Amino acid sequence: MSEHEDTVTVQAGPGHGPATADTVVAPAPARRDDTLELSRGLAEPPPAGRRRMPLAGLEARQITAWFGDHQVLDRVSLSMRAGEVTALIGPSGCGKSTFLRILNRMHELIPSASLAGEVLLDGQDIYDSSRRITQARRQIGMVFQKPNPFPAMSIYDNVVAGLKLTGTSMRRGDKDNLVEECLTKAGLWREVRDRLRQPGGALSGGQQQRLCIARSLAIRPRVLLMDEPCSALDPTSTRVIEETIAELVAEVTIVIVTHNMQQAARVSNRCAFFLAEQGTPGYIVEHGPTDAMFNDPQDPRTSDYVNGRFG
Repeated sequence: MSEHEDTVTVQAGPGHGPATADTVVAPAPARRDDTLELSRGLAEPPPAGRRRMPLAGLEARQITAWFGDHQVLDRVSLSMRAGEVTALIGPSGCGKSTFLRILNRMHELIPSASLAGEVLLDGQDIYDSSRRITQARRQIGMVFQKPNPFPAMSIYDNVVAGLKLTGTSMRRGDKDNLVEECLTKAGLWREVRDRLRQPGGALSGGQQQRLCIARSLAIRPRVLLMDEPCSALDPTSTRVIEETIAELVAEVTIVIVTHNMQQAARVSNRCAFFLAEQGTPGYIVEHGPTDAMFNDPQDPRTSDYVNGRFG
């Protein structure tokens, strides 16, 4: 069977369990240092205690989701391969963003939300009762549709904000190197290196989104989720974000929701097409390599959507 022949079409099914909510608190600003020890060359490798883990894939098994009594996803299964970009495509309201939030346990923060199924990272279910929610968030980062830097925090403090949330301590020199490294990977270092103590909220929209990417990278996630990261950006900023994605995928697995079919074709290795028809819950019609999904889809609905005939 070829890669593209593992097409998935999902039917409706019963069963769900309760969700629990955790409170997320924004960290206090990091201590302001009198001087910065930021090198102007390449960032140094991470300290021995913070070596990057091997690339990781995610596997969703039979994910069904509700908001109250309203079912929004029906038994969705999808393998998101390590070291690749997987794009989630489909019309508005088909459950793509809900599925993405489930992948790092953000769905359960909504009081009425519940779900069934498993999300496996390295073969372990992130929803297992023995695993803390912070474990999932540390390994599976998120970049949202609307840039959300802490507006009153400096650019520097925005980047390292996640270290406080995850209880990670670093020497000042290592922290300085980390800020430069993450801003460089996010394509922002050259634009902000001389104003790191200025508020993150003063940056342009495209710069703020890249700052949020840098903040996500600082905690060394193994998977990075991106929910329409370019939808509010101009073409130039969009191009920079796409270039950043192409560079990052060598060291972090990426799952992106996008309504831009040209973007999905440009940045992703594989696609999954979600659909919700006539009030039914969202499901995956078809998934496979991006080239095959766009040029030789197995389902006519996939062909109609990627060619702009609906949605």
